[in-house]
Amino acid sequence: MSRRVVITGMGAITPLGNNVESYWNGIKEGKLGIDLIKEIDTEHLEVKVAGEVKDFHPEELIGKKESRRLDRYAQFALVAADEAMKSSGLDLEKIDKKRFGVYVGAGIGGLITIEKEVIKMTTSKSKRVSPFFITMSIINLSAGNISIKYGAKGPSIAMVTACATGNNSIGEAYRLIKDGYADIMLAGSSEASITPVGLGGFTSMKALSSTIDPKKASIPFDKDRNGFVMGEGGAVLVLETEEAAVARGANILAEIVGYGTTSDAYHITSPHPEGEGAADSMLQAIEEAGIDKTEISYINAHGTSTPLNDRYETFAIKKALGDYAYKVPISSTKSMTGHLLGGAGSIEAVVCVKALIDGFIPATIGLENVDEELDLDYVPNVGRKEELKYVLSNSLGFGGHNATLLFKKWEK
Repeated sequence: MSRRVVITGMGAITPLGNNVESYWNGIKEGKLGIDLIKEIDTEHLEVKVAGEVKDFHPEELIGKKESRRLDRYAQFALVAADEAMKSSGLDLEKIDKKRFGVYVGAGIGGLITIEKEVIKMTTSKSKRVSPFFITMSIINLSAGNISIKYGAKGPSIAMVTACATGNNSIGEAYRLIKDGYADIMLAGSSEASITPVGLGGFTSMKALSSTIDPKKASIPFDKDRNGFVMGEGGAVLVLETEEAAVARGANILAEIVGYGTTSDAYHITSPHPEGEGAADSMLQAIEEAGIDKTEISYINAHGTSTPLNDRYETFAIKKALGDYAYKVPISSTKSMTGHLLGGAGSIEAVVCVKALIDGFIPATIGLENVDEELDLDYVPNVGRKEELKYVLSNSLGFGGHNATLLFKKWEK
């Protein structure tokens, strides 16, 4: 069995806005969602900037009591899922809930809760750990809580592949529907790791930019890039069969036609220096879609603004596409949002779908001095109005995880 899979709903919480439209408008306008960190004290931290979610009030949807029992990463996932479900127009009374599943993961999970409870144990008089510590910390509870809320009794799994988590979650959900194991899936990811220990850990491994000017901190493909900027948020997509979506008169946003996933089997943090695994991931997605590589209209790059990632991802794109790599526009929206770790692929999937709908290629903002080694079209600073048919999205994670999604403009 092989079925067409379409996207009928999306929800997003991002540093550029707390719903899909405000996020996408920020992307089109080239806005910077990165600023000086305000949610935590950075006096003793080397890193001072991040892509924080602003004006987020989960209690309005979830309620005060329930919000206190959820880590911020899970709050993001639940609120994004709510927007996705509402935008999909699905009637829960008319679907088989045993064929309705949830694949929503995270790269780190409840780090805010873990840090808070460890501090409480070591400094407070009571030493008492919250009875909700475990359920707030473990990564699977974003998927679990979403499943409970909507009565989704099909497969419920939390992917954990570091920064490839979002793409793997969506890709595996796509395959589940395509191959007939589910009819409807909520798929995506979230992350909330802007904490002293989260920032301190990535700083110690020399991964984060220490640039204090927000405009100069996340500059993918720029010669002066010196590390990524931490972001937070997440996104959830509603996937279903094309046949069912058409039958119920759904507003189909885009189609997923290809998915690739590989491992570098090389190093715990560095991508493969020849881009082999990432190239194979792209080629797998293209092959599954049954298209020629020259049909790719745009690539949303992983583009983290680290010296190694941007170089090796560029090598990978050249390896996968050959001479056509010089003709396809490539950009990194992390220049605007920062890097959401496990949440990155999901919010970038939203960008890809909206790019197809609006015929618009987002820019890589802040790109002023292109690295001499990086000689592709990175769409510097100004987005482009252009009809798109196939859009590729890359996510590469620590541990050598590579995941690529291939989206197609919806055509009746």
